[in-house]
Formats: sequence, C-alpha cells, structure tokens
Amino acid sequence: MTDSFPRLHARTRRFTLGVPRGFTVSPDGTRAVFLRSRSGSDPVTCLWSVDTATGAERLVVDPAAVPGLPGEEDLPAAERARRERVREQAGGVVGYTTDAALTRAVFALSGRPFTVALTGEPDVRPLDVGAGTGDGAVVDPRIDPTGSRVAFVADRALHLHDLASGTTTVLLAPDGGDVSGGLPDFAAAEEMGRTRGFWWSPDGGSLLVARVDESPVARWHIADPAHPGRVPAEVRYPAAGTPNARVALEIVTVDGARTPVGWDSGAHEYLATAGWDAHGPLLSVQPRDQREVLVLAVDPATGTTTELHRLTDPVWVENVPGTPARTASGSLVHTEDAGGARRLVVGGAAVTGPELQVREVLGVDGETVLFRASPEPTSVAVFSVAPGAEPVPLSPPAGVHSAVAAGGTTVRMSQDLTTAPHAVVVTAGGAEHPVAGHAADPGLDPAPLLHSFGERELRTAVFLPSSHVPGTPLPVLLDPYGGPHSQRVLQARNAHLTSRWFAEQGFAVVVTDGRGSPGRGPEFEHAIHGDLAGPVLEDQVAALHAAARAHPDLDLGRVGIRGWSFGGYLAALAVLRRPDVFHAGVAGAPVTDWALYDTHYTERYLGLPGGEPYTRSSILDDAATPPTPQRPHRPLMVIHGLADDNVVAAHTLRLSSALLAAGRAHQVLPLSGVTHMTPQEVVAENLLLLQVGFLRDALGA
Repeated sequence: MTDSFPRLHARTRRFTLGVPRGFTVSPDGTRAVFLRSRSGSDPVTCLWSVDTATGAERLVVDPAAVPGLPGEEDLPAAERARRERVREQAGGVVGYTTDAALTRAVFALSGRPFTVALTGEPDVRPLDVGAGTGDGAVVDPRIDPTGSRVAFVADRALHLHDLASGTTTVLLAPDGGDVSGGLPDFAAAEEMGRTRGFWWSPDGGSLLVARVDESPVARWHIADPAHPGRVPAEVRYPAAGTPNARVALEIVTVDGARTPVGWDSGAHEYLATAGWDAHGPLLSVQPRDQREVLVLAVDPATGTTTELHRLTDPVWVENVPGTPARTASGSLVHTEDAGGARRLVVGGAAVTGPELQVREVLGVDGETVLFRASPEPTSVAVFSVAPGAEPVPLSPPAGVHSAVAAGGTTVRMSQDLTTAPHAVVVTAGGAEHPVAGHAADPGLDPAPLLHSFGERELRTAVFLPSSHVPGTPLPVLLDPYGGPHSQRVLQARNAHLTSRWFAEQGFAVVVTDGRGSPGRGPEFEHAIHGDLAGPVLEDQVAALHAAARAHPDLDLGRVGIRGWSFGGYLAALAVLRRPDVFHAGVAGAPVTDWALYDTHYTERYLGLPGGEPYTRSSILDDAATPPTPQRPHRPLMVIHGLADDNVVAAHTLRLSSALLAAGRAHQVLPLSGVTHMTPQEVVAENLLLLQVGFLRDALGA
C-alpha cells in the first residue's frame, strides 16, 4: 500500500477530497448546508443539505449536472488568485453564501453566478448579469440577508443584481486602472485571513465596501520560461519595506449613495477585519509595525468611527480569527494576552484563564460565544461560554475540532489520530447524527510517538518504520514546518500521513513544533521576533538530540531534513548553517531573502529591511560562503514552482547563484506552471518519489 501512497496522496489533494466542510446552520437549527465531493478522489465539490433531526442528506447542486458549463473550469484571474490565497485545491462549488433564513444560496461556477433554492426542490438558475460585466466573469457573488439581491465583483467593480427584476447595476466602479471595489488587497488575503472586500448590512439595504488602490505597490512579473511566447503575468507584490496598497472603506446603499468611512489610515494602514452585525459595521485596523490594534465601530449614516477598544504589545499584536465580534447586547468579544495565555474577553471581562490558549472565535449566538482553544498544544477543542458561566466543552479534549452553531444545533467537524476528518450534527436534545465523509483510506496508520522534549517542552512526533527491528540503526529525516502560524504536531490523522509514509521508506522521521509556532502562548510565539533563524533551528537540533536519546536507533550520522515554504527555508538553513548536524536537505519553495517576502508577514517579525534581523535570518550569506573541512557542504535539492506568486522563484534563483559562486554543488527542480500549492496530480506524486530517491542516495539509506 505504501507504494501507491504518492499517487493517492496527489489524487485526493492530500486526502482532503470527500470531507464535509463549509457548514451553515439555519436560524431555527433544523437544517444545514455544506460542501463535499462525491468521493475521496473526486475534485468536483457539490452543495448538500442535511436535516438535523434525522441526519437525512440531500444533494442540492451537482456541478456536473449544470448545463452550459465548459468541461474544464474556466476561472477568472481574480478567482484563481482568491483560491491560491485560501489554498483551495478542489473545484466545483468551493464557496457559497445564503440569505439569513437559509432558503436560497448563491455560488459561482467557471466565473458564472447561480442561485438555488435550499427548501423544496432544488432549482439551479444562472443569473443573467448582462453585458455590463465585460466578459461576464464574476468573483465572490454574495446574496443579501433578505434574499433579494446579489452583489459580486466583475472587472474590478462591485455590481448589484436584483433577483426580482433581473437588472444589474454598478455600485462602485474603479476610478483608476489600479483601483478595485469589493476585493481584498494581497496582504489582507495572504496574511490577515481577510479574503473578502464587501459586506452586506443585515437589512440588505447597504454594503460596506473596500476600495483598494494598488498604484503604490511594486509591479512584479512572473514569466513562464517553458512558454517564452506568453506575456509574463503582472502582479502587485508588496515586498518588505515597500509601499502597501491604499485601502479605504465606503458605505454604499443599493440605490448608489456613497459615504466614506473615516479612520486615520496613515497611522493605521492595515484593514485587518471588517464586518456588519446588528449594531452596525465593525472594523479592526493596525499600524505598519503591528504593535497595536484598534477596534472601531462605524456609524452607517455618517461613516464616522468610534474607538471601542485598543490593544497594544511591544512586539506585535496577533490578529485572532473571528475577532473582534459583538454579542446581541453589544458586548465586545476579543482576546488579550495575559498570564502566559491568550484569553477570551467578553464585555471587558476575561472568560478564560491560563488553562486555555484561545485560537479562534467561531461565532456568537445571542450572548453565547463559540470558540476554539487548546487545553494542550497538540489538540484544539471547541467551547461555548455564556454570561456568568464557565466555558463548556462541546468536543472531546483530544483531537482537532471546529464547529458552527445556530438555533440549538451544533455541527462539529473533527479528526483525531485514528479518524479521518468528519462531521457530526448535535441537536438541542443531545442526539447526534454523523454526516457522511468520503475521504480516501491512505492505507497507513499514522501512529506517531508523541513527546514533549526538554525545558521548552518541545512537542515532537516520532515515526519509526513499522518493519523496524530494534537495534538496527535508522537514518533520520526531520519533516518540520517550523515557523509561525502553523503546527505539524497535532492529534490529527491527516497532519501525519506524509511523515508516516516517509518512515515506511526506511527513515526515522522527527517532526517538531519549535518556538514561533502557535498553541503555546504569546511568549513562545514572540521568541522569534528579530530572528527567524536562530531560535527555530536551535529547537530543531535540540529536539533531534532528545529524540535520539529517547530512541537510540536514530543514527545521528545520517540526518536529512525536508520542508516546504517556511519549512523549505528551514531545510536550507539547516544544511548550510549546521552541516555538523544535518547531512542532506530538500528545500521546497524556500524564502531565502526576507526582503523579497511580503510586508505584513516579514515586518511583523523582522521590522523594516536593512537591519541586523534580516542579515541573521537570510541564508544567502551562508550559501555564498565556500565550504571548509570544519563546515562541509551537504547535498541540497531545491524545488520551486515558477508560477508561485507568494514565494516567487527569485528566492531559489538567488540561492542557486550564491551556491554556485561558492562552488557548492546542488540540485534545482523548477516546476513549470506550478504555484505555491502544487495541486497538479502528476507533479505532487513525483515530488514525493524524487525526494525519497534523493534522500536515500544522500544518506546511504
């Protein structure tokens, strides 16, 4: 079975296909709609509904049955960019919105908008949005809460379609070639988790709309060397130290009246979050150094803003997903860092203590707040908290869980070390109904050995080959991400499948979440401030040596490391800076020069370019230093997608040039037409096989 894993891993999009996701529960709790493909290898996502009382499911939209669509998805450029930002690997109905009553949904297929009834018989209908949208391709169609109108973006302008009359009008047209209305800027979508650019008012009479002016942002060009006749794609990329897009907000009524929203965008240039609840629009904004967050309420009649809360930190303030929010009575929901923990605050009072690290606010139902938190770093559980009460767990403590809730019904999405991602409907009476999951069987039992190593209690997973005979030395492979905002060591099956497969190829695999990774509290996260290399690499080395003490068969004379993105950076850093420990590396899409990475991410940790933090964190100087007997060169394979607009291929090209100038032999694997995600089936499959072959040769495995 392990021989077929790379192909299955690629075909199933890393075993994410067939998993139910994207749930919305009706206000009365009787129904829910969700997304899921028909099987674990089917990349076409369908829209489904489920009766929460019985668990009975119904297919609402099957893209294959919708007439008039091209055989292959034909996505507008803005939609391709949106999917890249959210790492969406499937096709079909990958997003939808509904009216407040959950009676009608709107979605897009191949850039064309459709609506469908969610009660009674499904009636998928295309929206005739007219010739005023250029090529007719739309992005992010969203139905208003009353179900009367659909807003969408086309040709960088925000449009409004009236369902009753069938008329389409332009609400916010770009007033320049670099201006858009209703789309997020790159930094917001890639780094802040804000993938939207407009928000409906609850009464459906107005919208809060982002106006983005990208004229200050540098133009970068991403060419396809395999097709020299093609014009290079132009992207606006805000590299560290360079100007960001100028982002403003307007309140636009459905009859076209416009009111600017006022805040000091010169002092707080990042629009981190935006939304509109029963109390009006609610924003959070940040200055460039990210050491402060202002929460602002907006008067929809005048556009004036009122400060509701100000959070500061001498290092940086984390934008916690789902915050800020407000309860029905208007109590503000946010987080604060205190006593070594990230705590949930409602109405000015902390409602969690040091025993929980709050990860996300999932929603607010009346005065009750639904949130995710870690009672232990390798697990993420779901809790609810009501006024005057202690948090109530709504999921098992072990595993990784999320949820949505309304009308007394909760839908919980869960996985643990033995169970594939799945969903369970829990009604007010306590009855549970599973929602069918079709994720493919990987043919592997992850079964990691979980450890907490050293004084920093570094969470580490160790995988030994199932055929390993005790006493037989094993070459070692470190398989980390290692950077901020991501964890690898989780009590979740899918987090470990690739590591387990590498172990079955004859390696002892070690995965460690070091300083900077989430779930351990603010101090642990902030430890990488000013240095993205030293603490991260030090923790990998410490965990490796601790793992060898716990498992004496680990051969420290044969140690490799592999990773992608930050993990790729860490792999290259390891073999260049610590060749005494690491003997081979595979660096996928590595950041090699942090001055080439984006503003919001890079400046949060390293500040503006030009200082010592950038020198400490760059690996180009290490690459340019000729090897010596004391610091020998180690085999290095570097992989990069040439269409990557997140970590551009220039990172790898500069690294290769520096290595060559120093006489350091290395391999570069350029991937034509491949982005940061590498979703192509043949590419994803063979990348695993090529890495195994390289590491076996380099380590004598």
